[in-house]
Amino acid sequence: MRVYHLNCQQVLPISLNEAWDFFSSPLNLARITPRSMNFTVTSDFSDSTKMYEGMIITYKVSPLFGIKLNWMTEITTVCDKQYFIDEQRFGPFKFWHHEHHFKETKDGVLMRDELTYGMPFGVLGTAVNALVVGKQVRDIFTYREQAVTKLFGKP
Repeated sequence: MRVYHLNCQQVLPISLNEAWDFFSSPLNLARITPRSMNFTVTSDFSDSTKMYEGMIITYKVSPLFGIKLNWMTEITTVCDKQYFIDEQRFGPFKFWHHEHHFKETKDGVLMRDELTYGMPFGVLGTAVNALVVGKQVRDIFTYREQAVTKLFGKP
């Protein structure tokens, strides 16, 4: 299996507490995901639900050609106000490991994403990643950066 990496970072002009409060709510993920993905959290959470180690989150998502897929991730690690990790348990990828890091700076909060993923279907998956998925993953994180800037502004 070929493994792919994406690293992104952004400075948010908010406090560490505000950043952590927003990003530790599973329902907020839909607010920063492109509408074209038809991303819906299907877990029975409320606005006050906060993530914890072992939390299972289920979604519906349409990553390609409008085809709805089920996706399940687990929050495997939480280090309060520093980082958390989500990993796919079931879904469109063969492997998905996403680290979300937060660090207070003089300008606000440095938010850093480190994504490692793998595609199913061997050589076919490698080709699909090269033609479609790799760009789509990058576009999702570009959209996320823009959505977060609209919500919180620039430093």
